[in-house]
Amino acid sequence: MKLSGFDTSASALTAQRLRMDVISSNIANAETTRASYVNGEFVPYRRKEVVFEPDQASFSDILNGKLGAQSATGVRVTEIREDSTPFKLVYNPTHPDADADGMVSMPNVDILKEMVDMISATRSYEANVTALNASKAMFTKSLEIGR
Repeated sequence: MKLSGFDTSASALTAQRLRMDVISSNIANAETTRASYVNGEFVPYRRKEVVFEPDQASFSDILNGKLGAQSATGVRVTEIREDSTPFKLVYNPTHPDADADGMVSMPNVDILKEMVDMISATRSYEANVTALNASKAMFTKSLEIGR
């Protein structure tokens, strides 16, 4: 017996948990000016973002979904990519990473945006927990009917 409601919620919970971990990493490194060493120079931390896609593995899954049978398939993380927006330049001539003009390249992390993303991920996680509990309650009630 396939429990697609449980599988769908479980995949979404896993994906949102990973998203929250990446957001936490972004927040923790918002001031990191020496995240990596490239071509003899230190490079600031670059913001990361999670990319999701529907988890439909085969042609038959897609066909059954279009025919109305078992359309719930779940979600999966396809990649964690770096945000290509430019680094922020901040004037701080006393910083050890300042250039000759006193400018420091800071990570492209916006704390406000990260907090909004974290709230969104948390709400999505909570919604999937609620859906999982509803599926569990329906499954339990259906077993009680069979007694």
